[in-house]
Amino acid sequence: MLLRALENAVMPLSCVFCGTQTVPPERQICTDCDSDLPRIDSPPPPASSPLEYDVAPLAYEFPVDAAIKALKFKRKLFYGPALAELLCRECQHLPDDIDAVLPVPLHWRRRWFRGFNQADEIATPVAGYLAVPSLRNVKRVRATPFQSGLSARERARNLRGAFAVRGALSAKHILIIDDVITTGATVRLLARALRRAGVGRVSALAVARA
Repeated sequence: MLLRALENAVMPLSCVFCGTQTVPPERQICTDCDSDLPRIDSPPPPASSPLEYDVAPLAYEFPVDAAIKALKFKRKLFYGPALAELLCRECQHLPDDIDAVLPVPLHWRRRWFRGFNQADEIATPVAGYLAVPSLRNVKRVRATPFQSGLSARERARNLRGAFAVRGALSAKHILIIDDVITTGATVRLLARALRRAGVGRVSALAVARA
């Protein structure tokens, strides 16, 4: 607590949405902006889903959509910790047996072009909050076109064979982290790849649902 107080005194934080200086216990999002965020309920996944839990606390609407786009396409990396702060709060709605997190992988060419993986920026603080490792041995082995504008069937076809597990996975319950869930095709196919690799339980946590 003393270290955080010193950090705030030397380098005070500002709200990523309105720019006003935050006051502890606020961090990257002030109370007023937090209360205005478009919150939604997360329905349980269908019985046929490979996911145990499928949680996204916010609707993909302003200002959440603008923040995610700024992070992904304009390299506004300060949005990463702020969005992760929202996800850390949601962890209370997840089971306590999660023992690893997995940021949705980018193909190496897209990561090279972008310079980072936005899911990494969100997942790393969540892994720290849960005190679990962030996995790096699951890869996107096929460079898929962008999912934007595709139907649910087209998204599933686009992602077929896109993910592969490299080596063994010892985790029993992996939490997939992403920025947005649209049709859910990405997290479901990734969950199936994890299940085939012997993982017993898989859940997903994203910032927003479109």
